[in-house]
Amino acid sequence: MRKLKGWKAAAGVVAALSLAVAACGGDDGDSSGGESGGGESAGECESLTPVKLQLQWFAQAQFAGYYAAVDQGFYADQCLDVSIVEGGVDIVPQQQLADGAVDFALSWVPKALASREAGANIVNIAQVFQRSGTLQVSFKDSGITSPADFAGKKIGNWGFGNEFEIFAALTKAGLDPAADVELVQQQFDMAALLAGDIDAAEAMTYNEYAQVLEAVNPDTGELYTADDLNVVSYEDEGVGMLQDAIWASGDRLSDAAYRNTAVKFVAASLQGWAYCRDNVQGCADIVVSKGSMLGASHQLWQMNEVNKLIWPAAGGAGVVDKAAWDRTAALSQETKNLEGSTVLTAAPDADSYTNDIVNEALAILDGLGVDTKGSGYSPITVELQEGGA
Repeated sequence: MRKLKGWKAAAGVVAALSLAVAACGGDDGDSSGGESGGGESAGECESLTPVKLQLQWFAQAQFAGYYAAVDQGFYADQCLDVSIVEGGVDIVPQQQLADGAVDFALSWVPKALASREAGANIVNIAQVFQRSGTLQVSFKDSGITSPADFAGKKIGNWGFGNEFEIFAALTKAGLDPAADVELVQQQFDMAALLAGDIDAAEAMTYNEYAQVLEAVNPDTGELYTADDLNVVSYEDEGVGMLQDAIWASGDRLSDAAYRNTAVKFVAASLQGWAYCRDNVQGCADIVVSKGSMLGASHQLWQMNEVNKLIWPAAGGAGVVDKAAWDRTAALSQETKNLEGSTVLTAAPDADSYTNDIVNEALAILDGLGVDTKGSGYSPITVELQEGGA
């Protein structure tokens, strides 16, 4: 194990879009976003605009809404031909966007803002995840029930900008991350926790937490249960930072064609997420069919947990909540890492996000009868299988 050493609109526009949709024909869709059918029929488009979307990681239900939008024809209905580019450990989505390799990218807000401060002209145009899904997971006998209990413990984290909430929680608890805890570089799994090499592991509600519940407890011969674990939720601790958002090129947003594509892309993407809200099993199946290395029950769990981060969306799916944004920005400026550095050196500028595009996208979806708030949303119950099979 090695210690972590660093972390480093308008109504007129909407009306014009509506007229464009009407000119291309199309149908009304349904109230849930569950059926293919959007503003424009792919068969009635003069051509499909090619679009590349950069994911943060490999194919999994974290990105199910985008895969569903392809599968169900929602992008094609908006005259878009979307190619989904998988991510990986060495891929920085927002930098791919800034470099012009892709048209849109998904990234956690603090990471993207750090890139923007460093010169990448990228803009948050849709805040898909409304809540943080980051946890710190430990076994009951560790006695870790709050960040204050991290003192003197080996605390795992992934690095690569995924550890910001851990530092924020330590700061809030009055702990010095350089002296009061041992921060350990953790692989993107729960092997170190299961082996007893660390006291608490970083985990996402929708992924690594399930990996523990899919493992066999050697003392019982049965799968671990939630009763075997303590979970610290950074959202509940008040230090949750905004995560998965759709980012666009700030340079290209001044171009009317690109901006129009951005509105259509956000609309179809959110329709995909509405579909996944109402078709949890179907979306898990779509992701499995894309060759994910994770099993069927794990993907179903992940789909169910991801939905909890999106729905309900009181202000409309994808709308940036100013209070959550300001909290993320403040934490990014105040929280220090081992070297005393912060994620941001100054507050993000006013152009770092816009709700104009997502509001226009929501207007399109409202016209199609798609439920974009999910006020009646409730999760399903998922039974995990050994190894996530």
